[in-house]
Amino acid sequence: MSGAPDPHASGPTPKIEHVYQNHHLDSTRWDHIPLRPDDIVISTAYKAGTTFTQTIVANLIFWGGEAPDPLLSPSRWIEMRRHPIEEIRDALAAQQHRRFHKSHVGLDGIPYREDVRYIYVGRDPRDVFMSLWNHYSNNTEGLIQLLNDTPGRVGDPFPLPPDDVRDLWKDWITRGWFEWEDDGWPYWSLLHHAKTWWAFRHLPNILCVHFGDLLADLEGEVRRIAGFLDIRHPDRAFAEIADRCRFDAVKKNADRITGDMSWGFKGGNQTFFHKGTNGRWKDVLTNDDLALYRQAMSRLPADLARWLEAGGPAR
Repeated sequence: MSGAPDPHASGPTPKIEHVYQNHHLDSTRWDHIPLRPDDIVISTAYKAGTTFTQTIVANLIFWGGEAPDPLLSPSRWIEMRRHPIEEIRDALAAQQHRRFHKSHVGLDGIPYREDVRYIYVGRDPRDVFMSLWNHYSNNTEGLIQLLNDTPGRVGDPFPLPPDDVRDLWKDWITRGWFEWEDDGWPYWSLLHHAKTWWAFRHLPNILCVHFGDLLADLEGEVRRIAGFLDIRHPDRAFAEIADRCRFDAVKKNADRITGDMSWGFKGGNQTFFHKGTNGRWKDVLTNDDLALYRQAMSRLPADLARWLEAGGPAR
């Protein structure tokens, strides 16, 4: 896709149906952020390529000009409760470049506008889980305490991670945090999040990107994202941007991309950027674990389940 989205596209449009409020999230914070035409929203449930895609978009926006340091400092996670929303609102209001926001909330919890571009990133849920385990099990106790003590928390505190990865799996794949979810505990649902975006993938201002496709053909996906965002650069730019966004390059320059993460993760950025690979679940999940997985996936539309596992065109 390229060019401006058709404002007269027929059919239903997304609407806010749920309020997401827990230890991490408060989706009502979007009420404080006036969206601009041509804003970009990048959304995953978590650990599906959020930072990967933000880095691509940042390099597309700032290519050939002066980039901020850290590179992703302009891209704010709107619904994250840790930072005062007034601070985020004022920082975003001051931005003169094209803005790109981060979200971990489904399309049923954030504002939708026809003149805003939305990028949803999906990944095999088993690979998401393995990345989430690394993320969660390496959270510092200081971060967990900060999340729980930030004023305004709704619901139960964020628990410390279990000692065993498979203990987390059983809860994550069978329990929801919110009443409308069936998986994702103690965060929020990966599968419900995916359904909210998949249902509207036909809209011209929504692009579905798959983590596996980013790994398989990064330059091609950079070009596809640029076309969707109507960003034009010389042909050589796309290979350069792809090289800057490959996992090894990002991990090597992590502090310059995301800033210091040691306050929240044991080992800092070297933990946050762990492996960037797929398939590690094969050495961890048992047949019984995978039976729970198949049961959860059976609740998805069949085409969405296939796409999450295999990627390719989001048809």
